[in-house]
Amino acid sequence: MGVFMVIIGLFSIVLCICTAVLRWNEMRYRKKGLPPGTMGWPVFGETTEFLKQGPNFMKNQRARYGSFFKSHILGCPTVISMDPELNRYILMNEAKGLVPGYPLSMLDILGKCNIAAVHGSTHKQMRGALLALISPTMIRQQQLPKIDEFMRAFLCNWDNKVINIQDKTKEMAFLSSLKQIASAESSSVAKEFMPEFFKLVLGTLSLPIDLPGTNYRGGFQARKNILKILGQLIEQRRESEEYHKDMLGYLMKNDDSNRHKLSDDEIIDQIITILYSGYETVSTTSMMAVKYLHDHPTVLEELRKEHMGIRARKKADEPIDWNDLKSMRFTRAVIFETSRLATIVNGVLRKTTQEMELNGFVIPKGWRIYVYTREINYDPFLYPDPLAFSPWRWMDKGLESQSYFLIFGGGTRQCPGKELGIAEISTFLHYFVTRYRWEEVGGEKLMKFPRVEAPNGLHIRVSSN
Repeated sequence: MGVFMVIIGLFSIVLCICTAVLRWNEMRYRKKGLPPGTMGWPVFGETTEFLKQGPNFMKNQRARYGSFFKSHILGCPTVISMDPELNRYILMNEAKGLVPGYPLSMLDILGKCNIAAVHGSTHKQMRGALLALISPTMIRQQQLPKIDEFMRAFLCNWDNKVINIQDKTKEMAFLSSLKQIASAESSSVAKEFMPEFFKLVLGTLSLPIDLPGTNYRGGFQARKNILKILGQLIEQRRESEEYHKDMLGYLMKNDDSNRHKLSDDEIIDQIITILYSGYETVSTTSMMAVKYLHDHPTVLEELRKEHMGIRARKKADEPIDWNDLKSMRFTRAVIFETSRLATIVNGVLRKTTQEMELNGFVIPKGWRIYVYTREINYDPFLYPDPLAFSPWRWMDKGLESQSYFLIFGGGTRQCPGKELGIAEISTFLHYFVTRYRWEEVGGEKLMKFPRVEAPNGLHIRVSSN
């Protein structure tokens, strides 16, 4: 009995301490003018609930506090906006006291010079350098031929095999980007580079806790290894004095007096950014497109009809060209509908550079603002029957230009690689649906938050057409 009372007493003390700590942390942020909401534990805040509950956490907080509320997630005091009009205002007004607000782990691992981290004139220069690499002219003349050559080889010999399409699309997205960046050396560095890159990606979505065994430590170490690989590659190219017609060759070029000269650190961070942004969106959208097409035979039939029509106009081994890509209207619709329904990107982060007023509330300097766009994708007023996979809704080009269309970001931060990513996914789908049929094996579970993934893989049995 005495031991039981001691346990009860200790439990009561711990409960009181926890309650006191939570109350103290709430009091710290109870400043006049702040939005309503809860802040959770010191340091950790409500990160655990946010990552575990995902969209339900957001819905519950909105039910209690409205579409604009405060929290503490991913190591930062954060205001979350779920209001479509306010979200658009935030994205369109970066210069007015708002800059990118990505988590510390992402900034540390992607590099301080990456385009997502810089702002103002530096962002304009970096974005200009990046856009020059992926302009329509560059895609038509240089990137599309490389993408086509890679996809034809990558999608060979899948007949009569059970494959994990999640692993395959990750590999595809990374290797396709690497070939565009460093075409001559991509095969020789891929084996060493790819596992380090996958560790880097895991580290960007972790708490910045630098301890052995954490994803953050693994991601940061992977960055160091990647810096060494890319540094050696740049040095080898300088020694050879040979000009390469690829992204790295363009970034290293010094003969354009009107272009901002990039340092080696800026070049490396640009390369990491190109690989990172393309990898996550291209791989996941491709995997989910395969999943949705399998589940919706009518859509697959329409898509295959479009691509078989393109192949019918060509010789057996003739690559697809710019005109073919532009003619893939239904394919583009499938990509947009996949991105909308799967919600590949849940939102974007901004940070205040000064105390500012938003929506009638005062947001302190240094706070993050999470522009949460997920719910817009399922708004029945914007997308009738929002849970249905219906690419036909995108055949009206006007939908793509609407103000609430934030699948690829918005404002000055709209994804600069949007068209290149669409070209990669379209080419992958072209060769996949014209060569193969497939069926799912195992019925594996899909997770859609904080990122879209199949924890045990997504296995399909492939057969030739």
